[in-house]
Amino acid sequence: MLTPPQVVTQLSLIRQLRFCAGHRLYRHESKCAFFHGHNYRVDVEVVAAAGSNEVDAVGRIVDFSLIKQRLLGWLDAHWDHAFLIFEDDTNALESICRVVPTKYFVMPWNPTAENMARYLLEVVAPGVLTDLGVMARQVAVWETEESCAVATCVGDPVSPSVPLGSAVIVDNR
Repeated sequence: MLTPPQVVTQLSLIRQLRFCAGHRLYRHESKCAFFHGHNYRVDVEVVAAAGSNEVDAVGRIVDFSLIKQRLLGWLDAHWDHAFLIFEDDTNALESICRVVPTKYFVMPWNPTAENMARYLLEVVAPGVLTDLGVMARQVAVWETEESCAVATCVGDPVSPSVPLGSAVIVDNR
């Protein structure tokens, strides 16, 4: 007699976050080379750390409000109403520094939706969620209602590729 396969359920939750920011894509071949902005939506999926399916006494992996508080708090402080500039884009950096007041965030990669999702997954989420007993498994960054980029954690989490505090943010209001 065949034994039926074991069903394994993994619980996760997704929190949507929104912010507004400007950027330009360094060396882009078309209109995205110009300064422009988006009303971004970020979908963050989290799972219990170490792959467990444990829930708290209420039946949650973590309260949605904690994800909002931590990640939206970071987004508000660093990316909301800021210009995201690639560290190699010296022309954009020189230009944005001339605007007073200004708020900008220097990224280690060109600020494409893909790289923004990667930065949030690899750098920001581990830095702001560690003590909640969860890890981000996937981050989607929506530039428009029709277009998003997704970064997904595959395998075991590793140390962030860039330290959380290494990016430059300037807010000179």
